[in-house]
Amino acid sequence: MRTESVLHMTTDLTVALIGTGVVPPDAIPQTLQTIHASLWELQERQERGGGGARLTQAERAGGESWKPSITQHALTCLECGAAFKQLSTRHLRQHDLDSRSYRAKHGIPRSQSLAAKPTTARRQQLVQQIRPWEKTPTYRKAQGGATPAWAKRRTRPAAGADPPARR
Repeated sequence: MRTESVLHMTTDLTVALIGTGVVPPDAIPQTLQTIHASLWELQERQERGGGGARLTQAERAGGESWKPSITQHALTCLECGAAFKQLSTRHLRQHDLDSRSYRAKHGIPRSQSLAAKPTTARRQQLVQQIRPWEKTPTYRKAQGGATPAWAKRRTRPAAGADPPARR
């Protein structure tokens, strides 16, 4: 491959990704850089006689090759190449993985979310609206013991006690 062919291939691949909606407009510069770097790496491998285009697991885990798979609006599964708003447990099971083993296999830190930023932001917004911590007994006790009507449980009569009379 010559420099011109690498540039043309980079441009063609990026245009195709944009056309299919896989790459949002704000991720174009990063995508161009990633594709270009990958093509140069492949070219160098080919010249050295390295052969195949697939990266080994050690090569993937060794660098930061997972970063381009996570963009502002989508995540690309590093196993099959499909794009998602979130890599669900259900999808990862198709590859016989869970989130922990997926992260370990591809060198992704535990602190890195496997969900797109808008998805995470929407969840945070819902949690703030629902406020589930206010429903816990510990929180209610700390707030003065007031138990809301929805949280009161019906109790069973004590053993041996007569059941309430029916009308």
